[in-house]
Amino acid sequence: MASTIESVLQQNTDQLMQIPGVVGVAQGLLNEKPCIIVYVVEKTSEINQKIPRQLSNFPVDIIESGEIRALPKLGL
Repeated sequence: MASTIESVLQQNTDQLMQIPGVVGVAQGLLNEKPCIIVYVVEKTSEINQKIPRQLSNFPVDIIESGEIRALPKLGL
């Protein structure tokens, strides 16, 4: 039985988020096909070696996003 991208993402999110420099994971499209996106602070050869190119037949796309921080809550 083939895994869905949602289940593959759920199974691998914790492990991916433990890699230093990873700031987020999501599902997206790569060449119009479903993929897993891994957001990193900075794309380096070291981080490229730690993140798999594929997870359960879904390609992994590494995107340099910089740091992700929550915006301060505005009082309304």
